Amino acid sequence: MSRRRTLSTKKKVALLVSAATVAGGGAFVMASTSNAAPPKTAAESSVCQGLATALGNNERFIADQKANPDAQSQARIANREAVIKQIKVQQEASGCVVGESAQGSQAAQPAAPPAQSEEAEQPAEQAQPAEPSQPAAGAGEQVCNGSTVTLSGEGGAPAASSNQFPAGTKLKVTNLDNNKSTTVEVTSVSGSCVLLNNAAFEQVREPGKFLIRRAVIEKVG
Repeated sequence: MSRRRTLSTKKKVALLVSAATVAGGGAFVMASTSNAAPPKTAAESSVCQGLATALGNNERFIADQKANPDAQSQARIANREAVIKQIKVQQEASGCVVGESAQGSQAAQPAAPPAQSEEAEQPAEQAQPAEPSQPAAGAGEQVCNGSTVTLSGEGGAPAASSNQFPAGTKLKVTNLDNNKSTTVEVTSVSGSCVLLNNAAFEQVREPGKFLIRRAVIEKVG
């Protein structure tokens, strides 16, 4: 009888240990899940804001094409839809909310003037760096004051798209945060003043950023 009781007790202990292990494992899984970082919004990350802006620009372009179609609209729309898919892939890879669109991207551009107003409050400090940058641009006409610059997600040779300048216009974009610049030709229409394709944006971007907040845009041809 004592052996049976001993074995019975051992079995009970084993069962309790197993149950505790399973429960502990479940708790660990739940803890790991709860500790997973949620996707960042455009308001929380400049990278996410840049991607959301690019997505919004392309969505706005598609909406404009659908509202005012022409013979090439379907091809343009198909191209921009492919661009949007790529931007969403970049959003996921960057830990951003996939599909977040800054239709306020023109809302993001009006957000740039506050940066200009801060510069205006300190004209002595900002005017001197700004003056050398203008002569270096080749005496171009400064345009799109206060606009932010982001990428379209399109491939190909360095180029730009714009809702203000016709195809063939040459624009110089300077990133004041790193003093890099690129001169590109407008090849298509977009939903913002200047939208750089991937190759052009790579020439002026800061590593890991998809938005240029402090940009000088000049019409040089």
